[in-house]
Amino acid sequence: MDHAAESQRTDLMTVTCHVLNEQTKHPEARGDFSILLYHIVLGCKFVCTAVNKAGLAKLIGLAGDTNVQGEEQKKLDVLSNQVFVKALISSGRTCILVSEEDEVATFVEPSKRGRYCVVFDPLDGSSNIDCGVSVGTIFGIYMVKDKDTPTLEDVLQPGKNLLAAGYCMYGSSCTLVLSTGNGVNGFTLDPSLGEFILTHPDIKVPKAGKIYSVNEGNAKNWDEPTAKYVEKCKFSKDGSFPKTLRYVGSMVADVHRTLLYGGIFLYPADKKSPNGKLRVLYEIFPMSFLVEQAGGQAFTGKQRALDLVPKNLHDRSPIFLGSYDDIEEIKGLYAAAEEKEP
Repeated sequence: MDHAAESQRTDLMTVTCHVLNEQTKHPEARGDFSILLYHIVLGCKFVCTAVNKAGLAKLIGLAGDTNVQGEEQKKLDVLSNQVFVKALISSGRTCILVSEEDEVATFVEPSKRGRYCVVFDPLDGSSNIDCGVSVGTIFGIYMVKDKDTPTLEDVLQPGKNLLAAGYCMYGSSCTLVLSTGNGVNGFTLDPSLGEFILTHPDIKVPKAGKIYSVNEGNAKNWDEPTAKYVEKCKFSKDGSFPKTLRYVGSMVADVHRTLLYGGIFLYPADKKSPNGKLRVLYEIFPMSFLVEQAGGQAFTGKQRALDLVPKNLHDRSPIFLGSYDDIEEIKGLYAAAEEKEP
C-alpha cells in the first residue's frame, strides 16, 4: 500500500461515512453502534485539542494523584478520562465502562444504558506528555449479554469477542486507526474541516519487517527466548542485515509504526514484572485485534493474545505483536524452550 499516494486522494471519505457504509452491510443494524463510534470520535477530537494546547493551558505536569496502577496521574490523564466517560455515557449506547484510570468499572444508570461495554486507556504514554512525544487513546468495544442486568462477566471476555477496536494517536497529526472486524483503516484529522478523513485504507502489516521495538533497559531480566530473539535481531548469523531498533515508549506510537512498516513490538515478562506490564483489557486486546485484522499476529509467550481470559479488570500480560513471520519466529523460540524443560 502506497500510503503517501493514498494521502493525496481527493475523494474524501470521512470516518462517519465509512462507519455508515459498514452499517449498510448489516440490514438488521439499528444504528446504535454507529452512534457509539461517533461519540468515541468526538472524545478523540476533544482530547486532541487539549493535547495540542497542553503547554499553553498548563495541563502538563502532575495532578497530585495516583491511579489504580500506582502511576502518578498527569493533569491530561484526568481530563481525558472525564471527557471519554462523559462522551460514552451521553451516547446512550453504553452499559459498562472500564478505564485505566478508574479502579472499578462504571455501570451506566438504567435510563442511559445501551448494549455495549467500552474498555479504554484515555491517554496512553502520558509520561511522555511533557516532552512532546506522541500519546494516544486506545479503546475496545464488547456487546453485553443483557443490558438490564450487566455484570463484570460482560467485560471479562477474551479479546476474540471484541466487536471493534482502535486507537487515536495525538502527534504531528491526529490519526485514528479503527477496525470493526472487517480490516483496518486509518483516518487523519483535517483541522480545517474538523473531520477525520480516510488516508490509510485497508492497512496490511508487512509479512516480515526490519524493525524491532523493545525497552532494552530490561534486558538483564528477560527470559531465554526473548533474550535470544533480540540477540538475533542485533547480530544476525545468516548473513542478513540486522534489524533496526525503534522504541518510543508510547504503545500507540510504537504499534502504529509497526502496523505501517512491519516488524515486531514486544513488552515481555521479566523478573521485575513476571506477569508483564501492559494491561490486557484496554491495551493488549485492542492492539492485538488491530494487528490480527491487518494480517499480523499477537502472542503472549504462551498463547494467542486474543484467547486470553482476564480474571480482573486490570490484569497484565506479556505481549509480542507485529508481522506474521516475526511472531512465528518468537513462537518457535518459546516452543523450543518449553520442550527443553524437564
